Amino acid sequence: MTVQSVGVVGAGQMGNGIAHVFALAGYDVLLNDIAQTSLDKALASIDRNIERQVSRGKVTADEKAAALSRIRTTLKLADLGATDLIIEAATERETVKQAIFEDLLPHLKPHTILTSNTSSISITRLASRTDRPEKFMGFHFMNPVPVMQLVELIRGIATDQETWDTLHDVVRKLGKTAASAEDFPAFIVNRILMPMINEAVYTLYEGVGSVKSIDESLKLGANHPMGPLELADFIGLDTCLAIMNVLHDGLADTKYRPCPLLTKYVEAGWLGRKTQRGFYDYRGEVPLPTR
Repeated sequence: MTVQSVGVVGAGQMGNGIAHVFALAGYDVLLNDIAQTSLDKALASIDRNIERQVSRGKVTADEKAAALSRIRTTLKLADLGATDLIIEAATERETVKQAIFEDLLPHLKPHTILTSNTSSISITRLASRTDRPEKFMGFHFMNPVPVMQLVELIRGIATDQETWDTLHDVVRKLGKTAASAEDFPAFIVNRILMPMINEAVYTLYEGVGSVKSIDESLKLGANHPMGPLELADFIGLDTCLAIMNVLHDGLADTKYRPCPLLTKYVEAGWLGRKTQRGFYDYRGEVPLPTR
Protein backbone atom coordinates (compact mmCIF):
# COMPACT_ATOMS: atom_id res chain seq x y z
CA MET A 1 0.00 0.00 0.00
CA THR A 2 1.00 3.65 -0.36
CA VAL A 3 1.31 5.81 2.75
CA GLN A 4 0.28 9.44 2.32
CA SER A 5 -0.85 10.51 5.79
CA VAL A 6 0.86 9.83 9.11
CA GLY A 7 -0.41 10.17 12.66
CA VAL A 8 2.13 10.67 15.46
CA VAL A 9 1.14 10.03 19.08
CA GLY A 10 3.24 12.09 21.46
CA ALA A 11 4.73 15.52 20.77
CA GLY A 12 7.88 15.18 22.86
CA GLN A 13 11.45 15.14 21.57
CA MET A 14 10.97 11.95 19.55
CA GLY A 15 7.46 12.75 18.35
CA ASN A 16 8.27 16.21 17.07
CA GLY A 17 11.41 14.90 15.37
CA ILE A 18 9.38 12.19 13.62
CA ALA A 19 6.78 14.76 12.52
CA HIS A 20 9.62 16.97 11.24
CA VAL A 21 11.20 14.34 8.96
CA PHE A 22 7.88 13.05 7.62
CA ALA A 23 6.64 16.55 6.75
CA LEU A 24 9.91 17.38 4.97
CA ALA A 25 9.59 14.15 3.00
CA GLY A 26 6.16 15.19 1.69
CA TYR A 27 3.81 13.32 4.04
CA ASP A 28 0.74 14.89 5.65
CA VAL A 29 1.28 14.71 9.41
CA LEU A 30 -1.24 14.83 12.25
CA LEU A 31 0.53 15.27 15.60
CA ASN A 32 -1.30 14.35 18.80
CA ASP A 33 -0.65 15.00 22.48
CA ILE A 34 -2.73 15.28 25.64
CA ALA A 35 -1.61 18.89 26.28
CA GLN A 36 -1.91 21.90 23.98
CA THR A 37 1.25 23.38 25.49
CA SER A 38 3.17 20.29 24.34
CA LEU A 39 1.82 20.66 20.80
CA ASP A 40 2.71 24.36 20.72
CA LYS A 41 6.21 23.63 22.00
CA ALA A 42 6.62 20.87 19.39
CA LEU A 43 5.65 23.16 16.51
CA ALA A 44 8.10 25.80 17.75
CA SER A 45 10.86 23.17 17.95
CA ILE A 46 10.12 21.90 14.44
CA ASP A 47 10.16 25.44 13.07
CA ARG A 48 13.47 26.17 14.79
CA ASN A 49 15.09 22.89 13.74
CA ILE A 50 14.08 23.19 10.08
CA GLU A 51 15.29 26.79 10.10
CA ARG A 52 18.67 25.46 11.24
CA GLN A 53 18.65 23.20 8.17
CA VAL A 54 17.79 26.21 5.99
CA SER A 55 20.72 28.18 7.42
CA ARG A 56 23.04 25.29 6.53
CA GLY A 57 21.75 25.07 2.99
CA LYS A 58 20.21 21.61 3.43
CA VAL A 59 16.63 22.82 3.00
CA THR A 60 15.21 25.81 1.10
CA ALA A 61 12.87 28.38 2.63
CA ASP A 62 10.10 27.15 0.30
CA GLU A 63 10.65 23.54 1.43
CA LYS A 64 10.43 24.67 5.05
CA ALA A 65 7.18 26.51 4.43
CA ALA A 66 5.72 23.52 2.61
CA ALA A 67 6.75 21.12 5.39
CA LEU A 68 5.22 23.26 8.13
CA SER A 69 1.98 23.55 6.15
CA ARG A 70 1.72 19.73 6.14
CA ILE A 71 1.71 19.45 9.94
CA ARG A 72 -1.57 19.66 11.82
CA THR A 73 -2.11 19.06 15.53
CA THR A 74 -4.94 17.59 17.60
CA LEU A 75 -5.75 16.81 21.21
CA LYS A 76 -8.12 14.03 20.12
CA LEU A 77 -6.46 10.67 19.68
CA ALA A 78 -9.41 9.44 17.62
CA ASP A 79 -8.57 11.96 14.87
CA LEU A 80 -5.51 9.88 13.99
CA GLY A 81 -7.71 7.00 12.90
CA ALA A 82 -8.11 8.48 9.43
CA THR A 83 -4.37 8.29 8.67
CA ASP A 84 -2.58 5.54 6.73
CA LEU A 85 0.22 5.03 9.27
CA ILE A 86 0.26 5.70 13.01
CA ILE A 87 3.52 5.99 14.96
CA GLU A 88 3.20 5.83 18.73
CA ALA A 89 5.98 7.84 20.38
CA ALA A 90 4.68 8.11 23.94
CA THR A 91 6.58 7.43 27.15
CA GLU A 92 8.47 4.12 27.42
CA ARG A 93 5.87 2.38 29.59
CA GLU A 94 4.03 -0.63 28.21
CA THR A 95 0.75 0.10 29.98
CA VAL A 96 0.63 3.58 28.46
CA LYS A 97 1.32 2.24 24.97
CA GLN A 98 -1.31 -0.50 25.30
CA ALA A 99 -3.93 2.03 26.40
CA ILE A 100 -3.15 4.24 23.40
CA PHE A 101 -3.59 1.41 20.90
CA GLU A 102 -6.78 0.21 22.57
CA ASP A 103 -8.25 3.73 22.39
CA LEU A 104 -7.28 4.01 18.72
CA LEU A 105 -8.82 0.71 17.56
CA PRO A 106 -12.47 1.81 17.08
CA HIS A 107 -11.39 4.72 14.86
CA LEU A 108 -8.92 3.08 12.46
CA LYS A 109 -9.37 2.58 8.73
CA PRO A 110 -9.10 -1.09 7.66
CA HIS A 111 -5.69 -0.58 6.02
CA THR A 112 -4.09 1.62 8.72
CA ILE A 113 -0.68 0.36 9.85
CA LEU A 114 0.12 0.64 13.56
CA THR A 115 3.71 1.10 14.75
CA SER A 116 5.54 1.86 17.97
CA ASN A 117 8.73 3.86 18.37
CA THR A 118 9.52 1.81 21.47
CA SER A 119 13.20 1.30 22.12
CA SER A 120 12.83 -2.00 23.97
CA ILE A 121 9.27 -3.31 24.53
CA SER A 122 8.02 -6.48 22.80
CA ILE A 123 6.37 -5.69 19.47
CA THR A 124 4.60 -9.06 19.44
CA ARG A 125 3.05 -8.35 22.84
CA LEU A 126 1.92 -4.84 21.87
CA ALA A 127 0.50 -6.13 18.58
CA SER A 128 -1.44 -8.89 20.31
CA ARG A 129 -3.58 -6.27 22.07
CA THR A 130 -4.82 -4.86 18.74
CA ASP A 131 -7.16 -6.09 16.00
CA ARG A 132 -4.38 -6.12 13.38
CA PRO A 133 -1.17 -7.80 14.59
CA GLU A 134 -0.29 -8.49 10.93
CA LYS A 135 -0.24 -4.71 10.34
CA PHE A 136 1.83 -3.87 13.42
CA MET A 137 5.59 -3.23 13.57
CA GLY A 138 8.31 -1.63 15.61
CA PHE A 139 9.43 1.62 13.95
CA HIS A 140 12.34 2.77 16.11
CA PHE A 141 13.91 6.12 15.21
CA MET A 142 17.17 7.29 16.77
CA ASN A 143 17.48 10.57 18.68
CA PRO A 144 17.73 13.30 17.39
CA VAL A 145 15.48 12.10 14.57
CA PRO A 146 16.33 14.75 11.94
CA VAL A 147 20.06 14.02 12.30
CA MET A 148 20.34 10.27 12.86
CA GLN A 149 20.24 8.12 9.74
CA LEU A 150 19.13 4.76 11.17
CA VAL A 151 15.62 3.38 11.68
CA GLU A 152 15.20 -0.05 13.27
CA LEU A 153 12.35 -2.05 11.71
CA ILE A 154 11.11 -4.77 14.05
CA ARG A 155 8.67 -7.48 12.96
CA GLY A 156 6.29 -8.98 15.46
CA ILE A 157 5.65 -12.69 15.11
CA ALA A 158 2.49 -11.94 13.08
CA THR A 159 3.74 -9.03 10.92
CA ASP A 160 2.99 -9.71 7.25
CA GLN A 161 5.30 -9.08 4.30
CA GLU A 162 3.20 -6.25 2.83
CA THR A 163 3.52 -4.24 6.04
CA TRP A 164 7.26 -4.84 6.15
CA ASP A 165 7.68 -3.79 2.50
CA THR A 166 5.55 -0.68 3.00
CA LEU A 167 7.53 0.56 5.98
CA HIS A 168 10.85 -0.26 4.35
CA ASP A 169 9.79 1.94 1.43
CA VAL A 170 8.74 4.72 3.83
CA VAL A 171 12.20 4.69 5.45
CA ARG A 172 13.78 4.98 2.01
CA LYS A 173 11.57 7.98 1.15
CA LEU A 174 12.64 9.65 4.40
CA GLY A 175 16.24 9.41 3.18
CA LYS A 176 17.20 7.13 6.06
CA THR A 177 18.58 3.58 6.31
CA ALA A 178 16.55 0.67 7.68
CA ALA A 179 18.06 -2.04 9.88
CA SER A 180 16.05 -5.24 10.31
CA ALA A 181 15.86 -6.39 13.93
CA GLU A 182 14.21 -9.42 15.48
CA ASP A 183 11.68 -8.93 18.27
CA PHE A 184 13.87 -9.56 21.32
CA PRO A 185 14.38 -7.18 24.25
CA ALA A 186 15.92 -3.82 23.21
CA PHE A 187 16.43 -4.99 19.58
CA ILE A 188 19.90 -4.14 18.18
CA VAL A 189 21.04 -0.62 19.09
CA ASN A 190 19.89 -0.55 22.71
CA ARG A 191 20.80 -4.20 23.30
CA ILE A 192 24.41 -3.08 22.75
CA LEU A 193 24.32 0.58 23.83
CA MET A 194 22.46 0.39 27.16
CA PRO A 195 24.67 -2.25 28.80
CA MET A 196 27.65 -0.06 27.87
CA ILE A 197 26.02 2.94 29.56
CA ASN A 198 25.06 0.79 32.55
CA GLU A 199 28.65 -0.45 32.83
CA ALA A 200 29.86 3.17 32.75
CA VAL A 201 27.53 3.90 35.68
CA TYR A 202 28.94 0.86 37.52
CA THR A 203 32.44 2.19 36.84
CA LEU A 204 31.38 5.46 38.49
CA TYR A 205 29.52 3.66 41.32
CA GLU A 206 32.56 1.53 42.17
CA GLY A 207 34.90 4.54 42.18
CA VAL A 208 37.00 3.37 39.24
CA GLY A 209 36.68 6.79 37.63
CA SER A 210 34.91 10.12 37.95
CA VAL A 211 32.17 11.35 35.59
CA LYS A 212 34.73 13.47 33.76
CA SER A 213 37.41 10.77 33.49
CA ILE A 214 34.94 8.11 32.31
CA ASP A 215 33.51 10.32 29.57
CA GLU A 216 36.92 11.63 28.46
CA SER A 217 38.28 8.08 28.35
CA LEU A 218 35.60 6.89 25.95
CA LYS A 219 35.73 10.03 23.79
CA LEU A 220 39.51 10.10 23.48
CA GLY A 221 40.31 6.41 23.97
CA ALA A 222 37.53 4.86 21.89
CA ASN A 223 36.77 7.81 19.56
CA HIS A 224 33.16 8.09 20.75
CA PRO A 225 31.61 11.47 19.87
CA MET A 226 29.97 11.65 23.31
CA GLY A 227 30.90 10.01 26.61
CA PRO A 228 28.53 7.32 27.95
CA LEU A 229 27.37 9.35 30.97
CA GLU A 230 26.86 12.46 28.86
CA LEU A 231 24.91 10.31 26.40
CA ALA A 232 22.80 8.85 29.23
CA ASP A 233 21.85 12.39 30.28
CA PHE A 234 20.92 13.19 26.68
CA ILE A 235 18.74 10.08 26.35
CA GLY A 236 17.18 10.46 29.82
CA LEU A 237 18.19 8.35 32.81
CA ASP A 238 14.61 7.16 33.28
CA THR A 239 14.62 5.80 29.73
CA CYS A 240 18.00 4.13 30.27
CA LEU A 241 16.72 2.48 33.45
CA ALA A 242 13.49 1.35 31.78
CA ILE A 243 15.43 -0.32 28.95
CA MET A 244 17.82 -2.02 31.38
CA ASN A 245 14.83 -3.37 33.30
CA VAL A 246 13.33 -4.73 30.07
CA LEU A 247 16.64 -6.45 29.27
CA HIS A 248 16.99 -7.82 32.78
CA ASP A 249 13.40 -9.05 32.99
CA GLY A 250 13.22 -10.33 29.42
CA LEU A 251 16.54 -12.18 29.26
CA ALA A 252 16.92 -13.17 32.93
CA ASP A 253 20.67 -12.60 32.84
CA THR A 254 22.44 -10.86 35.74
CA LYS A 255 24.74 -9.02 33.34
CA TYR A 256 21.77 -6.75 32.58
CA ARG A 257 21.13 -5.81 36.23
CA PRO A 258 20.66 -2.02 36.39
CA CYS A 259 23.32 -0.26 38.43
CA PRO A 260 21.95 0.86 41.84
CA LEU A 261 23.40 4.32 41.21
CA LEU A 262 21.34 4.67 38.01
CA THR A 263 18.24 3.73 40.02
CA LYS A 264 19.17 6.27 42.70
CA TYR A 265 19.49 9.12 40.20
CA VAL A 266 16.07 8.29 38.74
CA GLU A 267 14.55 8.12 42.24
CA ALA A 268 15.95 11.59 42.89
CA GLY A 269 14.34 12.92 39.73
CA TRP A 270 17.76 13.66 38.26
CA LEU A 271 16.94 12.40 34.78
CA GLY A 272 19.53 14.28 32.73
CA ARG A 273 19.17 17.24 30.43
CA LYS A 274 15.37 17.33 30.54
CA THR A 275 15.41 17.97 34.31
CA GLN A 276 18.63 20.03 34.28
CA ARG A 277 20.46 17.49 36.47
CA GLY A 278 21.77 14.00 35.92
CA PHE A 279 25.38 12.91 35.82
CA TYR A 280 25.96 16.57 34.96
CA ASP A 281 24.35 19.72 36.36
CA TYR A 282 23.09 21.85 33.45
CA ARG A 283 21.80 24.83 35.44
CA GLY A 284 24.87 26.98 34.88
CA GLU A 285 26.66 28.20 31.77
CA VAL A 286 28.79 25.05 31.58
CA PRO A 287 27.65 21.51 32.52
CA LEU A 288 29.37 20.38 35.73
CA PRO A 289 29.75 16.73 36.89
CA THR A 290 27.53 15.86 39.85
CA ARG A 291 29.99 13.21 41.14
